[in-house]
Amino acid sequence: MEDSEEPSDTQQSDPREKKGDSEEESFRLHMVTWNVATADPPDDVTSLLHLNSPKSPDLYVIGLQEVYSGPLRFVSDVVFDDPWSHLFMSTLAPRKYIKVSSMRMQGLLLLFFSKLEHVPFIRDIQATYTRTGLYGYWGNKGGVSIRLSFCGHTLCFLNCHLAAHMNYASERVDEFEYITDTQTFDCKKAPAILDHRLVFWFGDLNFRIQDHGMHFVRNCINKQTYDLLWSKDQLTMMKQKEQLLQEFEEGPLDFQPTYKFDLNSDTYDSSGKKRKPAWTDRILWRIRPKLLPPDEENENNVGLDAKRLKQLEEDVEYPLKIRQDLYTSIMEYSISDHKPVIGVFTLELRKMYETPLVRLQAEGDWSADIDAMVVYSPLQPFPSSTWDWIGLYKVGFSSVLDYITYTWVKDDEVAFNEEIIQVYVSKEEIPVQGGDCVLCYYCNALKCIIGISEPFQVQASKVAIEEGMLPERINGLDKAVSGDDFWN
Repeated sequence: MEDSEEPSDTQQSDPREKKGDSEEESFRLHMVTWNVATADPPDDVTSLLHLNSPKSPDLYVIGLQEVYSGPLRFVSDVVFDDPWSHLFMSTLAPRKYIKVSSMRMQGLLLLFFSKLEHVPFIRDIQATYTRTGLYGYWGNKGGVSIRLSFCGHTLCFLNCHLAAHMNYASERVDEFEYITDTQTFDCKKAPAILDHRLVFWFGDLNFRIQDHGMHFVRNCINKQTYDLLWSKDQLTMMKQKEQLLQEFEEGPLDFQPTYKFDLNSDTYDSSGKKRKPAWTDRILWRIRPKLLPPDEENENNVGLDAKRLKQLEEDVEYPLKIRQDLYTSIMEYSISDHKPVIGVFTLELRKMYETPLVRLQAEGDWSADIDAMVVYSPLQPFPSSTWDWIGLYKVGFSSVLDYITYTWVKDDEVAFNEEIIQVYVSKEEIPVQGGDCVLCYYCNALKCIIGISEPFQVQASKVAIEEGMLPERINGLDKAVSGDDFWN
């Protein structure tokens, strides 16, 4: 199979995709990290996801730690979505977000959601994990990551749960470096975490507040003089010594430490252990360091190979900037001894491509009374295969796997000549009750949806109605979103 990142390079050189013509655009990213301490999900995550905010995010990234992973629960979670994933999917699907990717390693869970309109521009998706617990054999500690390209820009999200306890600050840094050194992806452009244009490192990083006594720490929290504690925050201290950590940025810790609370309260640990509060739950980011132009790097213009020259050109031609708009904890949730932390970011970037890879549509009338036709055509080259498929989804679907039915694409590889290709969907696979639906083309090589049709109406089966198989009044599929509002 072709390398998954190569198609992007091809797309950029397409003569109809003029370089530099597009303006920089802004995208809103909402991130969550929460050690849920094996608790079941709350009934409502409105505050956690800022669902009542006038500005809706383009992307959601949710990293959880200590998701319950007892033997029976974990086996069922492998087959079905775990309760946490189900909660976020059922909450966000009616708002036109789908789960693009997820990764689970025992208690660590990472979820990536996108507004549907951006999905065809999220490509080259891969996910992996690294165990660090019990000498690398146990998955209670470690990191899970999802990498992808968003409008051509390589992003990587790394959710970690690092070693606990006050005296293990160095071990936590060692674990982080081990994860970044060993996690690899099948991708020439960004084979390792730190090769990505933008990396987010977040999770229960377990760094504590050193030296200060309990009375001083709690007094600072009560007075909201958090800045008096920053210099003794272990992550801040380790940054002064570790070059890799210095490349990561973090917003000011202008919220009270998120660990450790009595359950179902806002009271810090009142047990006999009286653990000291700490900012264990963090969100940091790293923009890939810019290369110097050859004449500035050294006098002989030596040292920039083809890959690094391409990187330099990309940095100049397709700028990527990030701004953190909010960094805080959400105190109202008390099911865990940790409070969740959210970070809201604005990504400013110039798209490397403006069109989907495939255009597709439903041809003619669709109902369970007759075989239906899908028409599609490639708009740009991409690595097609006989494992590509087109899925029929109800409007308001929650993930790639939430299809009603699917059909394989043509056996022969798609040629880039804008030919119109037809495939059929058997009437037996079409929902009898009908409803508002869309079609999505899934590319197996890129592991993502690369084209989405406009919404269309599947008619209720006349045969079924005549034979009394349906009630007289048919509302169609259980629609989370009306077809008219699909792209709005």
